[in-house]
Amino acid sequence: MKMKYILGLSLLSAMATSCGSEGTNVEDHRNDEVVSTVAAGGESEEELEKRLEKIRQEEEEKERAARENMTTMSFDRMFHDFGNVKAEVENTTTFKVTNTGNKPLIIEDVSASCGCTTPQKPTDPILPGGSDVITVTFTSKPGQLNEQNKTVTVTANTDPKVQVLKIRAFVKE
Repeated sequence: MKMKYILGLSLLSAMATSCGSEGTNVEDHRNDEVVSTVAAGGESEEELEKRLEKIRQEEEEKERAARENMTTMSFDRMFHDFGNVKAEVENTTTFKVTNTGNKPLIIEDVSASCGCTTPQKPTDPILPGGSDVITVTFTSKPGQLNEQNKTVTVTANTDPKVQVLKIRAFVKE
């Protein structure tokens, strides 16, 4: 909450100091020190506070809506070891994901740490108590030998928002 307040103040400050004739730099001399302030384009401090409060309320509403739609998920495992594999050959596994919460689980994105790993996410929401799979295919690239450790990042409407699955393979020619 404190961070959002600071962000809101920064936003208002940026708006007040933006280019154009709306913001005016005013110098005030106090006790032989120059104090520089910015006039906020005709808006009073009260008007700025009202705008800041509106921004705060909008952010709180977005957070509340996001929390209301959050659920939880679990995986049958977080790691898969392909063992010894041949170079440049497809190796595929699946990770079973289960919605353990009370709202539909929406897998927003799955991404791999490397172009040699291709994940596929479920396309439809997973209802509470339901399961689906994330398919992960690892194909080593030419010259990519020995131990390979890759990650697949799963982003969903959960808290935490991101979970990381890991795969390993030892690539031989």
